[in-house]
Amino acid sequence: MSDVRSPALPYLNDRIVLGVVLMLGFCLTAPLIDVASKLAAQTIPVGQVTTARFIVQGLLMLPLCLMLGHGLRLPPGVLTRLVLRALFLILSTYFFVAAVKVMPIADALVIVFVEPFILLLLGKYLFGEEVGPRRLWASVVGFAGALLVIQPSLAAFGLVALFPLGTALFFAFYMLVTRSLSRQMHPVPMQFHTSTVAAAICLPVMLLGTGITIPTISPVWPQGVEWTWLAGVGAASALAHLMISYALRYAPSATVAPLHYLEILSAVVFGWLFFSDLPNALTFAGMAVITASGLYIFHRERVLEREARTGS
Repeated sequence: MSDVRSPALPYLNDRIVLGVVLMLGFCLTAPLIDVASKLAAQTIPVGQVTTARFIVQGLLMLPLCLMLGHGLRLPPGVLTRLVLRALFLILSTYFFVAAVKVMPIADALVIVFVEPFILLLLGKYLFGEEVGPRRLWASVVGFAGALLVIQPSLAAFGLVALFPLGTALFFAFYMLVTRSLSRQMHPVPMQFHTSTVAAAICLPVMLLGTGITIPTISPVWPQGVEWTWLAGVGAASALAHLMISYALRYAPSATVAPLHYLEILSAVVFGWLFFSDLPNALTFAGMAVITASGLYIFHRERVLEREARTGS
């Protein structure tokens, strides 16, 4: 998942279509991160899969930064927020990889989609943002939809079914930091620096794991196709996040944000193609409730934005 909000930019009509196409590309590419993670996590520790994502993503983003003419020097005053952004992304990634190791991808992803509701509540109670009763009730309904997925998953997989909620929570904090940094950093160098900082945090933990037997962080030497899965996690992450970054530069967030829910559909398809996993009736019901609630919140935000512009 990724942030679907960006600072106000002047949009050209002929580029809005390109923004929509890039967003659709993101929705098709993002579940490949989960597929590669699930395949790798069958034999590679979760912490090592998480670390590999940031190493590969950073290596891919470096030449892109240089080709696009972005300097690698950090703007003043962003280091602390960059470290926080990396830490929140590490935690959200770790929880999700741990979840999809045993859960169907679509089941885990649909639970993560309660993140917009968490973000709404964080904005209200941490930052005093104005949130009306309609959006609060939509959040309650969205959480109820998540429970439709969590309840049978708890019975089938145990407490690991709650891990996607951890992903949703930490990703909400990640997005709050991203909003702040986006005013000072271009998306491409921001991704590069986040990846390198995250790798710098993860690598000492992996080194610690070599001397301490902790299954989730004690690294192993990959064999054969395992290298492909690990590289795929980072490559798919770099491509997907690059597409959504540029989608938000070419089209307003209000246009592309509702398309984000198509990621659930592509996750269902990829889960079936790669792992023969199909959601049960309760999971499909939860998907419908969460999607409807999320789209309603986006609708209300557009209405409020329009009212604020017209002064009505």
